[in-house]
Amino acid sequence: MVCTWAPDDFWQAARPLIPVPAARPQGGGKRRADDRAVLAAIVYLVQAGCSWAKLPAVMFGVSRSTVHRRFTEWTHDGLWVRLHQQFLHRLGMISEIDWSRAIVDSISLRAQKGATTGPNPVDRGKPGSKIHVLCDRTGLPLTVLISAANVPDAQLLLPLLDSIIPIRGHRGRPRHVPEKLHADKAYDVRALRAEVRRRGIGVRIARKGVESSQRLGRHRWIVESCLSWLQHNRRLVRRYDRKAEHFQAFADLGCLLLAYRRLTRHSHLG
Repeated sequence: MVCTWAPDDFWQAARPLIPVPAARPQGGGKRRADDRAVLAAIVYLVQAGCSWAKLPAVMFGVSRSTVHRRFTEWTHDGLWVRLHQQFLHRLGMISEIDWSRAIVDSISLRAQKGATTGPNPVDRGKPGSKIHVLCDRTGLPLTVLISAANVPDAQLLLPLLDSIIPIRGHRGRPRHVPEKLHADKAYDVRALRAEVRRRGIGVRIARKGVESSQRLGRHRWIVESCLSWLQHNRRLVRRYDRKAEHFQAFADLGCLLLAYRRLTRHSHLG
């Protein structure tokens, strides 16, 4: 079961990034639960979408409280972001990131009360959150952020661009800026266009009252596919986490799992 949810290559990438626990006095306390088993349980949780209370931790030989505690510790340490970066670097080294286009969009979902939730304008004002994603031309998620459901998409565009870390490529300097950005009318703000251009990025945003977002369809379907792939991780279909950092962590986990699968598929093809 552990190898199913944390395969050898996945574990070998994650292992050096996991924070080293504080040393225990000799002969004191219980034996520490295996990090790989805990990681496997967390990956299972994000894909199955079950609550912490229903996590079948016995399958992994660890307790629910241990999994939750270590998830919190690793989230605070930034493990999920670093692991996502690790897989992106590996994809960049084999030229599997297409920087010629970047596409941005968001998806709304219902949420329990908690931080970064708000009335969802497309769900009768019920509490909700948004997942904002920016992907490359092939639908690979480069970065993801969360917000309340009533936050305009345009407010998250620059934070998304700023959150892309420099990614190493097969040659040349690491890069984090796409050649061109595509977005729908929700991002049609003049000052925003100017700021994106100032960063050396071409802009293709549908203009309100002038053109249809459907003209961007050949690029929009890519980010829509990316969001759909993310929601194959059932924990991202509905938000149960009261803490914003935990929900952000699950979004980061969804992205890193997509990057890992892309890398694995390439390895198999190679």
